[in-house]
Amino acid sequence: MSGIPEGDAAIAAAPVTDDVLRAVSAGTYHDPHSVLGQHPVAADGVEDRVMVIRALRPLALAVRAVLATGAHIELAHVAYGIWQGVSVLGPQDYVLEARYEAGTEWVADDPYRYPPTLGELDLHLIGEGRHEQLWRVLGAHVVEQRGVEATAEGTAFSVWAPHARAVRVIGDLNDWDGARHAMRSMGGSGVWELFVPGVTSGAYKFELLTRDGRWVRKADPLARYTEVPPATASVIGTSDYEWQDAAWLAERAASDPHRGPMSVYELHLGSWRPGLGYREAADAIVDYVGALGYTHVEFLPLAEHPFGGSWGYQVTGYYAPTSRFGHPDDLRYLVDRLHQAGIGVIMDWVPGHFPKDDWALARFDGEAVYEHPDPRRGEHQDWGTYVFDFGQRQVRNFLVANALYWLEEFHVDGLRVDAVASMLYLDYSRAEGEWEPNIRGGRENLEAIELLKEVTATAYKRNPGTVMIAEESTSWPGVTAPTSSGGLGFGLKWNMGWMHDSLQYMHEDPMYRSYHHNEITFSFAYAFSENFMLPISHDEVVHGKGSLLGKMPGDHWQKIANIRAYLAFMWSHPGKQLLFMGQEFGQPSEWSEERGLDWWILEQPIHRGLFELVTELNRLYRATPALWQLDNEAAGFEWIDGGDARGNVVSFLRRGDDGTPLVVVVNFAGVPHEGYRVGLTQAGEWTELLNTDAAAFGGSGVGNMGSVTATDEPWAGRPASALLTLPPLGALWLTPANPR
Repeated sequence: MSGIPEGDAAIAAAPVTDDVLRAVSAGTYHDPHSVLGQHPVAADGVEDRVMVIRALRPLALAVRAVLATGAHIELAHVAYGIWQGVSVLGPQDYVLEARYEAGTEWVADDPYRYPPTLGELDLHLIGEGRHEQLWRVLGAHVVEQRGVEATAEGTAFSVWAPHARAVRVIGDLNDWDGARHAMRSMGGSGVWELFVPGVTSGAYKFELLTRDGRWVRKADPLARYTEVPPATASVIGTSDYEWQDAAWLAERAASDPHRGPMSVYELHLGSWRPGLGYREAADAIVDYVGALGYTHVEFLPLAEHPFGGSWGYQVTGYYAPTSRFGHPDDLRYLVDRLHQAGIGVIMDWVPGHFPKDDWALARFDGEAVYEHPDPRRGEHQDWGTYVFDFGQRQVRNFLVANALYWLEEFHVDGLRVDAVASMLYLDYSRAEGEWEPNIRGGRENLEAIELLKEVTATAYKRNPGTVMIAEESTSWPGVTAPTSSGGLGFGLKWNMGWMHDSLQYMHEDPMYRSYHHNEITFSFAYAFSENFMLPISHDEVVHGKGSLLGKMPGDHWQKIANIRAYLAFMWSHPGKQLLFMGQEFGQPSEWSEERGLDWWILEQPIHRGLFELVTELNRLYRATPALWQLDNEAAGFEWIDGGDARGNVVSFLRRGDDGTPLVVVVNFAGVPHEGYRVGLTQAGEWTELLNTDAAAFGGSGVGNMGSVTATDEPWAGRPASALLTLPPLGALWLTPANPR
């Protein structure tokens, strides 16, 4: 049975079966464009002129096509709400007019008369997993699409759903009835596509028919804007933002961030100053971080996430800045303002796992698509999340392109990649029998390793001057080695060993620190095995760990003094540094995402003094190339004396390209040391650049009156030395007044 009226010979020449008509009407046909829309029909003597027009208009009383010439083609009802008619005027642009009960009329363009919005090259690259700008072709894009002659503005929807039997767009554009907007399958690519003319805004989702016959509704994996949580729909979005940071980007491209100064202020936007959106926060962050002198801000993840308590680490919208704080262009404004103020932007990025919310990536088309199908590889037991299928080329493409998306569309200067260790090891947090070895019989996740290499290599290739940072908590070799020599290709690695050991040391009462001296010196033994960043991050001041202040021994003054000495040690240790918000002024309480920082404490002089110290540390750090030029080379560091466990003192020097030394002496004892001899590189006057015990920082004022004089008396293998007064729980930085 054809389902076409017998009397119309032209239409009969292009029959459509009843089963297909029924499927098209229900929105379950994989290629609705082959039935609906405008199609040529072969007829004797008039080839290419006879066109059959079919439209889906359920419940209509009458339907006609109004051609661009003004001619009207009356359509007849065939079956199941499908109407059709014939034009002998050749292919033309047209709109559909439908009349319903009570005289209601509806006029609209026909989505099914338009060609695909994805080209063959795009589909080829998607199929190969090599589309580096995937966000430009998948998702929802407001575009102009050409019909027969004229163009129409509308939204091009496309989604990768390789197991789906049918896909429909649902949303504000059709009152959430997807049968009117079934998408077409683009063959073996697994991509589905539909251009909807006249639609340029609104919320939407995709509705997918699974292979076992269920309909599932999903947010768009490539959505660039979303509803505000707890609402979960994607939103058609456009950007008209005009960037003003060209000078910053040009300077960035010409620089090497690994050999430049980098002190990072880590910030959770929702709790830094609660209630501020991206735009409102821009000036406040610029003023505050600029006053502190940090070179960079690092934001905890800003990609869309349904549960605020995850701090952004359980992502459902990888291409959508969270709408909690405004439109994506508002985030662009925030980044732009920071750049104009000379402050770089790093963003946390979470490619290792994603949550199981049934409206997002999980079992996207009814089956494992983004996650690995084997639970031994596809589920993260600690976090209750799914693990990406890193070996699936389209999934790998999704993640590589996502890294590029934040770097290129939002101009961020670097990505801190979360939980790298969980990606590298197949047995990560798994007991025996709960994981499957790789093809070589080992525990390494070979597919994840290749993904990380591709991400870092591609990011650096396309965006010179940016930096890729790994949060990697094990001793995996070559995290920051080039991919060309078998490394993972990151620029920096968080030094979790330094963080753990140094905090453990600082937790000890000064009376007992001599028994733990190795904990404060051990990091220097491997300081140049990778390019390191020293983090005191959000993870160290939450979930019962207390604040940095709370980790320190002694009374309140001693706690603050310990922090001052510790931060000066941190800023002078080889490696970049990162400090979580609030610790710059001695936040008393443990951090919680549910409330703001203890800003009131800045009214207390000793806490204001700590704030002033961090400001001075950043000022001196920027101005002293010895502290950053050779961060990743052994030539930039020399011990003076790392063995004074009894005195709780460490002393060392740093050098830059010109060889000028900066001497660092830190007294972790609770008492001052008078007449403490330190070996120096030359005799003469040495300037006391920094004394953390200065009264301006809330200290007791013990020190050396701003300078010391070294003599030619050799000491500790150095040709000269000086007698210093070391303040209690204090650090000194010295530099020669006349370097030789």
